[in-house]
Amino acid sequence: MSKNTQKIAPNFKIPSLNTNVLELKKIKSKYKVLYFYPKDNTPGCTLETKDFNSLLSQFKKLDCEVIGISKDNMESHKKFSNKYRIKFDLVADTKLEAIKAYKVWGKKKFMGREFMGLIRSTFLLQDNKIIKEWRSVKVKDHAKDVLKFLKSID
Repeated sequence: MSKNTQKIAPNFKIPSLNTNVLELKKIKSKYKVLYFYPKDNTPGCTLETKDFNSLLSQFKKLDCEVIGISKDNMESHKKFSNKYRIKFDLVADTKLEAIKAYKVWGKKKFMGREFMGLIRSTFLLQDNKIIKEWRSVKVKDHAKDVLKFLKSID
């Protein structure tokens, strides 16, 4: 996405672990990583979350907040966060507000079955604008790729 086609990042106010309610536009950091993942405590989502968690200090050095978003409820997020000592905020988008606003809800295929679900995607925001999107993310090295891109523009 080039600089002149940046889209305004849809704002949302949704329950979260660290702030009770997270309002996107009130986060003051220069950059924000929003990564949407299908489900707490599943292999791919756990790996992706642990990768972002292990790189968090490097994101913070670049004045970047990392926020994980799924449709899991707060209870599920609490267990997931405690189990893996997650140091960033998890948002419980049970009503699919942010998920639909960022167009990451869609048709998925698994074992020959089609169903509606969350499509793993990540967005990098600056000044409440989307400056980079990763759609249908493959988990392996994804957090490193996001960090590498962020370092290349900062």
